[in-house]
Amino acid sequence: MDEPASLDDIPTPALVVERSVFESNLQTMSKARPGGALRPHVKAFKSTQMASQLDKAGHNSFCAATIAEIEGMAAAGLDHDLLLANEVLDARRLGALVKSGSRVTVAVDSRETLAAAVSGGVREVLIDVEVGLPRCGCAVEDAGPLADEARSAGLVVRGVMGYEGHLVMVADPVERGERVERSMQKLLSAHEAVGGEVISAGGTGTYAVNKWANEIQAGSFLLMDTHYASLEIPFEIALTVLSTVVSASPKGWAVGDAGLKAFGMDHGDPKWPQGEVMFCSDEHITVRPFEGEPLPSVGDRLRLQPAHVDPTVAKHRCFWVVDGSNIVDRWPIDLRHW
Repeated sequence: MDEPASLDDIPTPALVVERSVFESNLQTMSKARPGGALRPHVKAFKSTQMASQLDKAGHNSFCAATIAEIEGMAAAGLDHDLLLANEVLDARRLGALVKSGSRVTVAVDSRETLAAAVSGGVREVLIDVEVGLPRCGCAVEDAGPLADEARSAGLVVRGVMGYEGHLVMVADPVERGERVERSMQKLLSAHEAVGGEVISAGGTGTYAVNKWANEIQAGSFLLMDTHYASLEIPFEIALTVLSTVVSASPKGWAVGDAGLKAFGMDHGDPKWPQGEVMFCSDEHITVRPFEGEPLPSVGDRLRLQPAHVDPTVAKHRCFWVVDGSNIVDRWPIDLRHW
């Protein structure tokens, strides 16, 4: 099959990235968090070609959520400084990358995850500290002793990390900043005991108010979604799911070919700027135009805005990068799975 020449030729459902919006989002973040002040989180977009755009913009250190993401980044030569910002109990694949010359750091929050780093051959760690989100991370008072154990085992302790994910969607930016400060005081207290040059935290929702971490683990800002777009942050939605209308009812609704299997639905239904999303089925999305807007016809294309970028991206194989209706590039989503 011939390569698509324009937006209308792309097989659907498909992920479409508006190049100008993507570039604007990247420039905005690079101005706020230049160079190493941003450690982009590749879990949001899962594409080494997209990561290379960040690398060209001066952001040469990356973090990831899965071993496969780390392996893919290393294979693409983007292995100057990779952080697996997650605990694992089998670090042998990471150790193999270290042996081959990649710089890989892993988060640890227990003796068990520390032992996995040692036995797997990873030589550098961050102590992961629980700062309010009930997920991974050790208690503040346990961070220093764990760092001592790591150094006794011959590892380099680069510093600490802690994710204030429970605060990223606090609507009021003043309140968000105050609560982030209280959360980061825990991380700073742990850092006093741990030492090291790295204080890693944050994300797209808190990048502007987190003044205490010296690197921010943001990734969603590049593409955005309707969940993050509800905040007062200076990024626009660059990512849409392209869908083809396969049925139109005289009763006033139209059905596209992008359903539950094309979207991450944990933050709710996608949005259609021209009308209401009535509901999603496995393979279909049913929409109704706002009053005064035309009903789409069979064959028309819908540009749908996902509510959660990360799991939406994981369901697709590539991004189609467009300038209006013109296709300018195709970026494989090559960091999926584990």
